[in-house]
Amino acid sequence: MADEMARANEVTNLTPAEVAAGVSAGRILLIDVRELNETSAESYPDAVVVPLSAFDPGAIPDPQGKQVVFACRSGRRSVTASLAAQDAGYPYKAHLAGGIIGWKAAGLPTRTG
Repeated sequence: MADEMARANEVTNLTPAEVAAGVSAGRILLIDVRELNETSAESYPDAVVVPLSAFDPGAIPDPQGKQVVFACRSGRRSVTASLAAQDAGYPYKAHLAGGIIGWKAAGLPTRTG
């Protein structure tokens, strides 16, 4: 994990407001890398779930010109996912800073249950 944090400057931090606006406008494909037990309890609206425990950047749907942005609970796993995708040759350099904690603190909606 220390290696991922040392490389955090290779990942672009986006705010919850920036991500929500991008998803709404169809400019962002949000990828939730939390585990299924987490996403089944509470999730981002309109996110695609690709759990980090079995992360394969090839499993991410074709973004069709949208910016791929990773998200998790607090913003750590999303950095790890972005770096893993970059290491595999994908240009996915953005994540939701603060994760779903920051998302909810910004007053943005989640889906529960």
